[in-house]
Amino acid sequence: MLKRFHAVILAAAMVSACSVNDDNGQQEKSEQGYFERKNVAPDPADNGQSPRKPEHAYARIALDCINRQYPNKISHVLSSAEDVREPAQLTPVFYGCFDWHSSVHGHWLLTRLWGQGSVPEMEDEIAAALSNNFTAENIAGEVAYFNGADRASFERPYGLAWFLQLTAELKEIAAGKGAKAQQAKIWLDRLTPLETVIVDRIRAWVPKLAYPIRLGTHNQSAFAFGLFLDWARISKDKEMEGLIVDKSLAFHRDDRNCPLGYEPSGEDFLSPCLMEADLMRRVMSETEFADWLTHFLPEIPEDGNSDWLAVGIVNDPTDGKLVHLDGVNLSRAWALEGIATALPEGDKRKAALLAAAKLHGETGEQSVSTPHYSGSHWLASFATYWRTERGLNRILVKSDAVKNSD
Repeated sequence: MLKRFHAVILAAAMVSACSVNDDNGQQEKSEQGYFERKNVAPDPADNGQSPRKPEHAYARIALDCINRQYPNKISHVLSSAEDVREPAQLTPVFYGCFDWHSSVHGHWLLTRLWGQGSVPEMEDEIAAALSNNFTAENIAGEVAYFNGADRASFERPYGLAWFLQLTAELKEIAAGKGAKAQQAKIWLDRLTPLETVIVDRIRAWVPKLAYPIRLGTHNQSAFAFGLFLDWARISKDKEMEGLIVDKSLAFHRDDRNCPLGYEPSGEDFLSPCLMEADLMRRVMSETEFADWLTHFLPEIPEDGNSDWLAVGIVNDPTDGKLVHLDGVNLSRAWALEGIATALPEGDKRKAALLAAAKLHGETGEQSVSTPHYSGSHWLASFATYWRTERGLNRILVKSDAVKNSD
């Protein structure tokens, strides 16, 4: 797993719409240089200064919400009066953070930072919280809920994708050595019954999906497929990998001229165009993807500017739907980085993609400090996904079928 050094403080000012520049004002074309600037600046916490690293704030947000039952928005089918229960009784692990999927990726956030050693001062607290929730009894309750009547589509595909991201994270930690690896194996063993249910649901659903779901919210298929595929490769599940690769190519290989100018919609937190490209870089060889991208997003400039893609604007951070636009800035950032890193060395589009990623990521990170629960309960996970480069999965190797697809 790529080791990270963390840098940008939570109060970093929004960058202006300009090229990525080095100290001499020359256009920065080095992809590695961008990632270094993002991650190796001195940490104020090292000198006892304030504020501490963003990771501390993100971990605190998740710790404060994973067992916070109310307010709560549940997507729940009632089959009888017996189904009228508190969220913690319905889904005894993932009931906090306002909704099931946010609770899942709140647990993922904690697992990610704990596994990477990003917040050593908080590791004992994080491990205790995860151990308290990841019990065999609690997971049995989650499995029972999933197996209830009329719940075949529960949290499909967004919540299911984030759950597989959680178990993928644990698998990577468990593959290491030491006490953390041993602890991750224990948690993973307890989560496996629910993982089995979820993987079976995905395998049954994907072949029946006749069309891609091109939304900017939870039901989008491209984002979910990307996480499904990452899980399959980390888990070495060739059947799942083949299923997602084949369906992705069938849905999107011939797509052209995605209307990026129509984005974002007023409640988007995922870009339909950029998430599709972020998926396709996972399933195509480098040269094939570069050619596909030329036809799919022909407006990407070659001058290194960031102003070709405006950031999303939130006019009311207390509104749970409008605040989605803070999330679209963060998810765009990680998608833009993913697209850039998948292009061949020397591709002139890389600089503009990374410049836009920097602008969107730093803008999005400012929103995580919102005091409003409508945004804070989930935005920290998006910031962590971007900041730790989770989606890049640099160590993952594409299958021979993908590598030879030219």
